[in-house]
Amino acid sequence: MNTDDINLAYKVRHALNEQLDHLPASTTDRLAAARAAALARKKPEESFLQVKSASSGWRQAFASFGGFVSTPAMSRLAVAVPVLALVIGMGGMYQHEQQQQIAELADIDAAVLSDELPLNAYLDPGFSAYLESQQRRQ
Repeated sequence: MNTDDINLAYKVRHALNEQLDHLPASTTDRLAAARAAALARKKPEESFLQVKSASSGWRQAFASFGGFVSTPAMSRLAVAVPVLALVIGMGGMYQHEQQQQIAELADIDAAVLSDELPLNAYLDPGFSAYLESQQRRQ
């Protein structure tokens, strides 16, 4: 239920309560029966307080840490620590990838230097294509 529905329900209830003394007995009996039927069909999880509390899920999640995020400084810290961990992790991944790339290039250089090829072979465009194809196979 959104706030417009709740406001409409309050207005209808108020209008009915104002005119309650002037209604015939048969009408009040039908209204009482309709109210009982509506209450019987009402879902228990649809209370306004539960909907409101569900929207503050983050606050409840942090409150489970024993009030850890009770001050503004602590709430900033609670955001900064995961961000800092993410930055450090991404930096570590970048360094690892760089080290792998350097190791692969060193292996290629060692293979090329240990071969007994004439210097003109290194200048041939087909030779660089051959090296690339060899690198892809590994």
